[in-house]
Amino acid sequence: MDDLHGVESLGLTLPTPAYLFGAILFGLIGFAAYRYGKNASRPHAKWIGVALMLYPYVVSETWMVYVVGAGLCVGLYWFRE
Repeated sequence: MDDLHGVESLGLTLPTPAYLFGAILFGLIGFAAYRYGKNASRPHAKWIGVALMLYPYVVSETWMVYVVGAGLCVGLYWFRE
């Protein structure tokens, strides 16, 4: 428990379980979209998949993980051709 207080004293916070779940969920969806787009020669699906895998590294709020992830999934659906 002292290690946790030491990390917090440095200004770092650990992500919540909901954040981790969203990051893993959208990362898996992104990986599947990337593989599909690469194998089917569909660049929209491939690049949206890359975005789904990488955006959790930039977003720090839990609600933003779900909003951006849902938006990218809608984009994936929209550009399904």
